[in-house]
This record gives sequence, C-alpha cells and structure tokens, in this order.
Amino acid sequence: MKAAVWHGVKDIRVEEVELRALREDEVKVKVAWAGICGSDLHEYEEGPVFVPVDVKAELTGEVAPLTMGHEFAGIIEKVGSNVTDLKVGDRVVINPTLTYRNKHEDVDRYDGFNFIGLHGDGGFAEYVNVPATNIHRLADNLTLQDGALVEPMAVAVQAVKDAGVTLGDSVAVFGAGPIGLLTVIAAKASGASKVIVLDLSDDRLEKAKELGATHAINSGKENPVQAVRSIVADGVDVSFEVAGVAPTFKQAIDVTKPRGNMMIVSIFARPIEWNPMQLTNTGVNILSSIVYTPSIFQRTIDAMSSGQLNPQGIITSQIELDEIVDRGFKTLTSDKTQSKILVAISGEN
Repeated sequence: MKAAVWHGVKDIRVEEVELRALREDEVKVKVAWAGICGSDLHEYEEGPVFVPVDVKAELTGEVAPLTMGHEFAGIIEKVGSNVTDLKVGDRVVINPTLTYRNKHEDVDRYDGFNFIGLHGDGGFAEYVNVPATNIHRLADNLTLQDGALVEPMAVAVQAVKDAGVTLGDSVAVFGAGPIGLLTVIAAKASGASKVIVLDLSDDRLEKAKELGATHAINSGKENPVQAVRSIVADGVDVSFEVAGVAPTFKQAIDVTKPRGNMMIVSIFARPIEWNPMQLTNTGVNILSSIVYTPSIFQRTIDAMSSGQLNPQGIITSQIELDEIVDRGFKTLTSDKTQSKILVAISGEN
C-alpha cells in the first residue's frame, strides 16, 4: 500500500509499504481523510521531536522509518478476533493517544503517553491497524472529512475546559495557526464574550475573525500587551499560548489579570529563557494541556454533530497523498495563508 513515511529531517517519502498483521484487539481502517498537524510539521522541520530514537540511531544518525498522520478518519475494513462492538463498514474517527488506561482519564493522558502516527505508524496511508479502544464512531450527519478535524478540535476543547473558560469571560489567543483558530471556536462555544487573537499574519487574523474572534491584533504592527490592555484594561480572564516561542509566552502572562489563567497549548521546539518573577509580580496562574481525554474526544464529536462546534472553516486546501510533501509540508512552512491542509487518502465522505 502507499504511505507517507518519515525518514528524517525534511525527508518524507511517499512509498510502498506493507501493512503489519492485524492483532486480535485491533481493527483495520481504510483511511479516507487525514490532516497535517503542527506536530507533523515539527517532525518534518526539526525531528525527531516525538518520533522515538533508539541508542543505535543516536550513534549512527539513522532512525527507523515511520508512517506519519494522527488526524484521520475512515471506514472499518476488518476486525480482530476479540473485537465485538465494532463491525466492517463502520465510519470511524481515531483517537491516536495510547496510554496505560489504568488511571482516571484526567491523569491517564499523561501516563505512558504514546501517539499513533508519531510513535508508531499512522494515518498517512491507505490502511492502518488501530486498537479497537481508540476507535470512535462518527455521527451519521458528519462526513469522513469532518472526522479528520475531530482530533485537533478536541485538543482545543480540552485546553479551553482545562483553562476554566466560562460564560462572559475575556480571552486572548496568541497564535492563529490551526490550533489557535480552533481555540477561538472552542472558547466562543464555551461562552467567552471577548476573544482577542494575536498573530503576525494579517491573513490568519482575518481567518480568526471569520471563525468568531471579536478582536484581531497584528503583533508586528502594534504592541501586543498594550493593544490587549486597551480592550480589557485589567487583563483577560484567560490567555492561550499557541505559538510556542518566548515572546508570546511572556506576552500571554502580561495580558492576563491577577489570578487569571495562562494556558500553554503549543509545542515548544526548543527551551526558552524566562524569569518566574513574572508570575510572582503578576499573580497569574500558568497551566498546560496536551491532547484530550476519551470523554472530551467523544464530546467533541457530539458537539460537531449538534452544530455547537464548526471547525470546517479552518480547511484551506485539500490535496492528494502523492502531493503531501510539495503541496503539504513545504507549503505549510512557507505560506502563512494556509491553515489546515487535508489529505485525501481514499477521499470518501
């Protein structure tokens, strides 16, 4: 079968691979649509970040090839011998997080964390074998293309929940990439009355306003802290750091009110220098969130089905698997008008 395989920094190849044997507790999914995530982009530009590296690789510089892709949906083609609650033909979306599943889900996502498509073969392929416990049925009124948006939407829903956004809150979102835009959608759905988005790209800021942001600030043209404080003088209730760089990390704290919450959602590719006295002097709480619980993943599907969440507006391009490097990864590194690029694997809806 055809798959997009990561071999190293800026080395992703669309090539023929063999699908490993199906295990008794797995299902074989024919992939319909898959999204390119910011984490995938980190691996392409700077990896290995999440991709595991063994001792031999550290010595030789070689790494084991890995089929990427963790935002995907498809149709079940085969079920393992121990799988009883799923059947061939089910339209499904995959929760790619792999944990030990022996603690409460609120902390389980931090326990034994692995990821389909980053730590093991994923959805940039015609077929993938997935544990049945990681499968969620897709609502009848959602397309398989919608299904490819569930995973990143769930990241934002979990972050907004963890940050405690409630009715009438003011929110600042630093970074208008895909997760930043989805955070706008989730914050609005949770009742935020003011959603201020900051980015260096006017195109991305315009997209944020289309998706519900009440204010858009170009951080390269205005002082971001002063601009936010001119809208909410005492500081926002909650800020979200979704850019992953030192300046926005510090600015997100500076725009938050005393005892307010600053939520880290982004993946930082490298360490930053920062003085914790910024917290001591401001009284801001720093929180962080990664992935989502199975409950939040299902709630995201339900909220998309009911129309409470509408992430489809973040899609800016649809490409074929053969185009994933040139029109996918390379485009995302150079074209800031792009947000979410979806890859048609089978292209079924």
